[in-house]
Amino acid sequence: MAEDTLNQLLKLSHDLGREDRKLAILGEGNTSARTSDKTFLVKASGSNLGSLAPAGVTECYFEKLLPLLDKKKLTDAQIDEALFAARVDANARKPSVEAIFHAYLLTLPGVNFVGHTHAVEVNKILATKHAKVFAKKRLCPDEIVCCGGEFVLVPYIDPGLKLAQAIRAAVKAFIKRTALPPRVILLENHGLITLGSTPEAVFAAMLMAAKAAEIYCGAVALGGARFLSPAVSARIAGRPDEHYRQKALGL
Repeated sequence: MAEDTLNQLLKLSHDLGREDRKLAILGEGNTSARTSDKTFLVKASGSNLGSLAPAGVTECYFEKLLPLLDKKKLTDAQIDEALFAARVDANARKPSVEAIFHAYLLTLPGVNFVGHTHAVEVNKILATKHAKVFAKKRLCPDEIVCCGGEFVLVPYIDPGLKLAQAIRAAVKAFIKRTALPPRVILLENHGLITLGSTPEAVFAAMLMAAKAAEIYCGAVALGGARFLSPAVSARIAGRPDEHYRQKALGL
């Protein structure tokens, strides 16, 4: 297990799991990090992000989990068996059932870290009919800088293999349309995922998505949101000074 990557993952997990940030409490959420072309680290099932310790992280083989995405029907018992079999260390704890979507997302170009939370402000929107608009439109420049010009939206589906398959399908469609991997994935009635090359990128996108959700809710409550135009959004995404800021923020 790569110690530097483990320490980065633990810090990211603690940052995401701080209760005052209202991103995740108790056993909610999970994180992951690529350690090599063959392996990755992921939060173990039942661990707490805010207090995650090395024993609560499991290293897994990509090759043991990625083939599951092409399986039509697997029982819960078969999925559990596959999760246990994916461990590099047979004595390690069972990886989160969401390790399957982490495995897929960590294969995307430039993605080395992934975070998943059940952010309160974001779920206020994802539990309503506003989810599609929030995914498509931007309200503020920093939202574009940290989160990208558009979010992927995945309809609600049972967590586990089916969710991982739905995420893969939605991300593939997004990449085909935009030629870029997403920075934020929204899961209806569930939570959000942020991904990037560094833990700082994952954390920044998570915080900014939560802030954007709070602003969106306030704007709707005050009579309706006034969104940035597609032209303005594209301009912000392409400005050299914003690219400089992205580099400075570790994005």
